[in-house]
Amino acid sequence: MSDSSQEDVISCVNSLFQVSQYTKNLYSLEFKIDDVDFKAKFEELARTLENMNYMCRLEKMEDGNFIIIQKFTPKKQRRWLNTSWTPRILFAVVVTFVMVDGYFRTDLANSIVEIGNPYQMAGIYTLGLLGILGIHESGHLIAAKIHRLKTTWPYFIPGLPIIGIPTFGAFIQSRGLTINREILFDVAIAGPIAGLIIAIIVSMYGAYTAPVLEVDVAQGLYEDSRLIKWDLGEPILMTASLTLFGKGGSGHEVLMTPLLFAAWIGFLITFLNLLPAWQLDGGHLARTLLGPKLHRYATYGSMGILVLLDFWLMAILILIMSSRNPSANPLDDISPLSNNRKLAYAGVIVLAILCAPLPSGLLPW
Repeated sequence: MSDSSQEDVISCVNSLFQVSQYTKNLYSLEFKIDDVDFKAKFEELARTLENMNYMCRLEKMEDGNFIIIQKFTPKKQRRWLNTSWTPRILFAVVVTFVMVDGYFRTDLANSIVEIGNPYQMAGIYTLGLLGILGIHESGHLIAAKIHRLKTTWPYFIPGLPIIGIPTFGAFIQSRGLTINREILFDVAIAGPIAGLIIAIIVSMYGAYTAPVLEVDVAQGLYEDSRLIKWDLGEPILMTASLTLFGKGGSGHEVLMTPLLFAAWIGFLITFLNLLPAWQLDGGHLARTLLGPKLHRYATYGSMGILVLLDFWLMAILILIMSSRNPSANPLDDISPLSNNRKLAYAGVIVLAILCAPLPSGLLPW
């Protein structure tokens, strides 16, 4: 490792840490540090070195803690991801798909009970669904900005309108280095929490406006194939919304309007994201708390849950993706999470259960 700025790197480390041993290798510089409280210092060092095109990582070895510094070569991104037009085009495609999906779902609902103008309802549906996804990604972006982590704009993923769901969510890519577990935790948890708040609002409004069909009327519609039995599971939070407006329980059928469907997709995406698997948001959260080995087992457990809920495709996708790139690795993988964040993770597990599309009959109500 030879570079004219090496002396600046060495000086920077010595100014922040108590260095008891220094080794210069061909491709790296290694510093043994004696500091007990090193988390904040390492964060400052990592940010400084990133601006100098160096990367540092903190490793715990048998004889102490070591800072290892190497020249940083930014990861080359795919050309189509680099262009500023890509997220805009994808967003436009997703808006179109959601509008088309909303129009046809409204038209289908109107053939049973009049719920509104298809164009207006498609607009409300689009606002609700993309509001959930947009606020979700905004949560990530705001948390990343607070922690000075560089990211891309959101990339919205087109889905299968009419025959499936019109969007498979969105994602952002990090353009910087994740320094420690707490930064990874904060950025990961911010998205699902923000999106879930909007999903609950959409669910409540959808439950309030959803028409109710008498059982005998619904039965006739099922027999005529004008109404299809909903068998994709219902989140507890959606059940609670319906119950709040006296539409829960048996004795009648609630029509799945486009707005209720938007809430269902929002809950589903939140549930999937909170699973402690791979590099989903919940996977990042689990990685910060459990470490790489237990996180791998949590990924397998998540796939088992998806299989039980009949989401085979998602389970297979996670299996394929996790075999290529199992988890994120913070530069400082030694500093533990704060107790407040550990407590917050317990809340994440509860939220995942509340958002899960549970089969009908599983719960007593």
